[in-house]
Amino acid sequence: MMGAYFSICSLVFLLIFIVVFFLKRKVENIDTKIYGVILIVTLIGIIFDVLCFVLYKFGFDYNNFIYKTMAKLEFTYYFVWLISYWYYMISNIYLKKIGESFLNKLKSIEKTIILLIIVSTILSIVLPCEFIVDNNSIIPTGLSVSFSSIIDGLMIVVIFISAIINSKYIFNKKLVSLFILIFAMIFGITIQQFYPDLYILNFLITIVDMVLYFTIENPDVKMIEMLNEAKDQANRANNAKSEFLSSMSHEIRTPLNAIVGFSNGLIENDKLDSESKEDVNNIIMASDALLELVNGILDISKIEAGKLEIIDTYYSFPKIFDELVLLTKARLGEKPLEFKYSYDKSIPEYLYGDAARVKQVILNLLTNSVKYTNSGFIDFRIHSIIKGDIVRLIISVEDSGIGIKKENIDKLFGRFERLGVEKDTTVEGTGLGLAITKKLVEMMGGKIVVQSVYGKGSLFTISLDQKIVTGEELEKLKKEENSKEESATLIDATGKKVLVVDDNNLNLKVAERLLGAYKCNIECITSGFECIEKITSGEKYDLILLDDMMPKMSGKETFDKLKEIPEFSTPIVALTANAISGMKEEYLKYGFNDYLSKPIEKAELNRVMKKYLR
Repeated sequence: MMGAYFSICSLVFLLIFIVVFFLKRKVENIDTKIYGVILIVTLIGIIFDVLCFVLYKFGFDYNNFIYKTMAKLEFTYYFVWLISYWYYMISNIYLKKIGESFLNKLKSIEKTIILLIIVSTILSIVLPCEFIVDNNSIIPTGLSVSFSSIIDGLMIVVIFISAIINSKYIFNKKLVSLFILIFAMIFGITIQQFYPDLYILNFLITIVDMVLYFTIENPDVKMIEMLNEAKDQANRANNAKSEFLSSMSHEIRTPLNAIVGFSNGLIENDKLDSESKEDVNNIIMASDALLELVNGILDISKIEAGKLEIIDTYYSFPKIFDELVLLTKARLGEKPLEFKYSYDKSIPEYLYGDAARVKQVILNLLTNSVKYTNSGFIDFRIHSIIKGDIVRLIISVEDSGIGIKKENIDKLFGRFERLGVEKDTTVEGTGLGLAITKKLVEMMGGKIVVQSVYGKGSLFTISLDQKIVTGEELEKLKKEENSKEESATLIDATGKKVLVVDDNNLNLKVAERLLGAYKCNIECITSGFECIEKITSGEKYDLILLDDMMPKMSGKETFDKLKEIPEFSTPIVALTANAISGMKEEYLKYGFNDYLSKPIEKAELNRVMKKYLR
């Protein structure tokens, strides 16, 4: 009767355990569902065992039909538990082995398992079974018992062989318990054969169920695993996105470099008539708009990756204001709009903050107003509140445009949201500008507020604190501004020799045109192999502009080969359309002397030429 007490204890433990498992929040997947089935099967089997004990205790004839049927169902229970255990083991192994693609195959196995369970149950019930009492222990005998023992033994062999075949997947911290529990089951069955009255099998099965929970099926551990897996997938997706953006940036900036370079060259041509100059100006404006879209997408990527930084510097406030006015006027085109603008003259001339981002957020608001206003006015004003060495800029952009519906204002700063386009489907843009603007304003410690009446116009207001530059810093800054103005003049690099390496012939022509203003000797080649050949053959250069993304041999590979050449010391500037955040730092860290992004900015090119050819 000791076995019956083991079963009663197992039933109590299992009931508590099942309640905990099914009530606790967990990850729903195939192996967790199978584990739930194992627990229910175990519960049903132990209930049959305890009921048999109770019936016997109350004087029920153990050769009675009801008792025999319940006992036979208990025989079937061992087979059902074993086959469920095998299915659980296989699902864990193969999900680890070949992933989610195996799920469909697992589902087809289920049909076979259900068929085997039905056949074994019918045979166990139909085949004869008798009970004998030996030392107060009820021992079952007959064909039903023999059949159950055979199929249980075969199932244990199948489990053992499956474990051996897939041992390299089982022997890890998570699944090793599956292998150990097989031997525990064999040990329990062996003990049961030699000591029938001990009857510890159900107790052992309960222990196995609990061990599986704490080693594999713990919901907290599974949740952490799923989170880690999701994190890995997100990282892989983010890396893929970064690679795509890098490629996209390069592919778009490369032709843009040619468009901007040739357009700027044409606009400086005195022989061009006024109508042609206007066309060229339109080309430059379209190029700037395209570059703005590319930069917007890259900015969103940086924001999502947490890599966008606010870099504070000293800057001239009136200069930024004048640039914003000029850029907005250029965007107005032929629209019959009254553009009003002013700023509080009490705002100090020099401020400390991220000038580029301040300019970007204001320009985004002005550009939006131009896009969504077809007639009427745009009013751009900057007021101020000064407290100590801090000036609070109150930047407002008001327009008489299409306005925003009240229910859409909350959506306004979402990514790719373009509200109001139902009134004007010709409006261009990605819907990224305001999302970027809000994030940048918040990163700079400011706030942005929108007020709008649908069909009448909108008012955007930004409040932003900037530090006032005073004392020695102010004097130093004024001297630097004066030196910058002086340095804007082009140097005469007559006699200097510059090598440009780029696989794109249009980009080589643009470089030739831009460098021609410096009166230097320019040589253009289309591959890293040619570059190395020229240096090894004894050619001398004062500066090398080297494109990175070239076929067969990249700029970095060419750079490495050049550095292996004895006594080579020519400055090498990375010339690339790969302008994603952090690329300049990456090229400088790699060993390049400097960095120029495409489209080439005249000011940056002038800086590089003065630095290395003066």
